Amino acid sequence: MKVSYLNPISKLGLDLFDDKYEVGAEYAESELVLVRSAAMHDLDLPACQLAVARAGAGVNNIPVEKCADSGIVVFNTPGANANGVKELTVAGLLLASRKIAQGIDWCQTLAEKGEAIPALVEKGKSQFAGPELMGKTLGVMGLGAVGRLVANAGVALGMRVLGHDPYISVENAWQLSREVEHSTDLDQMLSQCDYLSVHVPLTPDSRNLFRREIFEKMKPGAALLNFSRGALVNDADVKAALSQGKLRAYVTDFPNADLVGTPGVVCIPHLGASTPESEENCVRMASRQIRDYLENGSIR
Repeated sequence: MKVSYLNPISKLGLDLFDDKYEVGAEYAESELVLVRSAAMHDLDLPACQLAVARAGAGVNNIPVEKCADSGIVVFNTPGANANGVKELTVAGLLLASRKIAQGIDWCQTLAEKGEAIPALVEKGKSQFAGPELMGKTLGVMGLGAVGRLVANAGVALGMRVLGHDPYISVENAWQLSREVEHSTDLDQMLSQCDYLSVHVPLTPDSRNLFRREIFEKMKPGAALLNFSRGALVNDADVKAALSQGKLRAYVTDFPNADLVGTPGVVCIPHLGASTPESEENCVRMASRQIRDYLENGSIR
């Protein structure tokens, strides 16, 4: 059985295939495909292909309907990179609060000031002051694999945490801290949050979900964090909310031409799952999924 991969794949995942598999085969001749971020929409689907497994949470780079029509099973690996995204979200909370990124950029402008740097720092640091997280209210929208970890981290940081998810699974509910408050009224939650962290999937219904109407309902001066999908947030509306003072910050893992350089926007270069641990977890899960399907007929 031939296995191809369209991105560099961790050896720890590839080693899960035993001698029955030919790993590193040509894509056009492979029955099984491993992929991370490579776009498959423009690729032909070989007649021999049986399964595609994405080492990542989404399947937006895979032609799912085309695969379904051809009888090709598509897998992904939700939760495998959850801790990496959670940790970056915690960093995002601090970046939204303390103007750390702006302060670092400002320090770089002092490179030629020599012995005057300490005095300049003491004189200029007040422009980067910001509030602490302890005692503030964090709203978490979506309590799946990542959202529940973020909610629990907020509790550990001493924040009041409100969680909203009409579709929360029993498994994720069991793993939530007892101190996370269940919010069934989204509008009420929005009006109380100092920080709102978004952890929902991108669907036709959720595209541009965070737009002017939502920002109008949020607590004035709140910060919005998006480590889920860029298209969940309407860029023009978030920029307007920032310029009008309705939002104090927007931290996103999805930079684009409309956002880069915008005051109040902190752009991170899609680092949510960019850890060796996340990559290894995703590849292991993807490799096990397609082996289990081929050898046992299991689809999870």
